[in-house]
Amino acid sequence: MCSPGHFPNNAILNCSCCPGGSCLAPENCLMCPQGYYQPQAGHDACLPCSKGTYTNSTGSTECQSCEPGLYANETGSKICRDCLPGYFSEMNASVCQSCARGLFCNTTRCTECTMCPGGKETLSTAATECTGCQPGMYKPPNELLCRMCQDGYYQIKMGQESCNLCPEQHYCPSPDVIPVLCPKNAFCPPGSIAPQYCMETFFFKSGDHCVLTPLTIILLVIFAIFILLVIIVLIVRRRKEVRRRDPVRSPLLSNEPIPGQDARLSYGSSWDSEPVYAGW
Repeated sequence: MCSPGHFPNNAILNCSCCPGGSCLAPENCLMCPQGYYQPQAGHDACLPCSKGTYTNSTGSTECQSCEPGLYANETGSKICRDCLPGYFSEMNASVCQSCARGLFCNTTRCTECTMCPGGKETLSTAATECTGCQPGMYKPPNELLCRMCQDGYYQIKMGQESCNLCPEQHYCPSPDVIPVLCPKNAFCPPGSIAPQYCMETFFFKSGDHCVLTPLTIILLVIFAIFILLVIIVLIVRRRKEVRRRDPVRSPLLSNEPIPGQDARLSYGSSWDSEPVYAGW
């Protein structure tokens, strides 16, 4: 029986045995070649190393795993190959994996990919370098990809970690342009995306506020007078309608007595007459 790490040499047919000794001669067993192994004795052949493992010596009884950053994508490998830039691998890898978006690797044998620093990103997989964020965008150090500046903020430089608040008396219609000076007849508080105007017909700018124009004041006075007149007219019409609906109550409001009624019971009689209740 050939010992572990060896296999029988079928080219030699030697059945003679030394008296009192072993039947095994050195030339009857061959060592397993590189990339193959045999962990047990008495087998006819050696086994190829599986993917992700290798052996670079003869007569091996086992294969070794590929280290992180290396790979072996076929059986019977003699060596492990390096992962290319933009790729990485873990222990016992049969293939290298590409770096995801936002990560990069610029050397061979990467065991992991690195996050791009603040203000930079990678828009494709298997990246070997990072690119700066475009104007109008930013990226903090703990995030993967650049993002647009919020409304009211701007950034005109590349590769920045944050955006700037649009200053007072300026407005920022787009986050990738220089803040625009606010017109004199408009308001632009910090963070403005567009100028804010007063209603030119009824208001005008005075300092930091919109105030009423003389035309607006006149219109408001006229409207108030009109509303007051309408109220007065409604009150007068209401009283007339009440009088028409209640003919008995109406004479009580006058100084003339009702025909056929004692004068003492009428409104406006002398003080010595008996009082009459004329309530509503």
